[in-house]
Amino acid sequence: MSDKRMKVVLVTPEIPGNTGTIGRTCVALDLELILIRPYGFSIDDKQVRRAGLDYWKHVRLSEYDDWPEFLADRRPARGQLFFFEENGAGSVYDPDYPEDAYLVFGRETKGIQTEILQGMDDRVFHLPMRSPHIRSLNLANAATAVVYQALRGQFT
Repeated sequence: MSDKRMKVVLVTPEIPGNTGTIGRTCVALDLELILIRPYGFSIDDKQVRRAGLDYWKHVRLSEYDDWPEFLADRRPARGQLFFFEENGAGSVYDPDYPEDAYLVFGRETKGIQTEILQGMDDRVFHLPMRSPHIRSLNLANAATAVVYQALRGQFT
């Protein structure tokens, strides 16, 4: 696939409202949304559509049965992959994101599976938080913040 635009990847999302909201952000920014199964809901779930409002029909959506299928089909270069976890060594503000980056987020309750992150320590980033009372942000909020940071400089 030769699309040079940034992509958002959700690996085994669990909450339909988050997926719908992230889909809406993808429509707003003309980004592809890639979903990797299994999901914690049906993609036809009315909560997905409700969160995405009437924009869901405009989501450029691709789906894969698992991470290996995604890798085999897309063949992303290591430098295109950016994983986001609360305990990532780097900050979301550190990288210079290429225009064809894959921004990868995991499950709301458990994050990205360990086997996916194996050997990728230098590709895992966190969204800084100042308060000691918060462990993590809602997935849709975190993904939106990351996407806008990754796209910085691409807006005129």
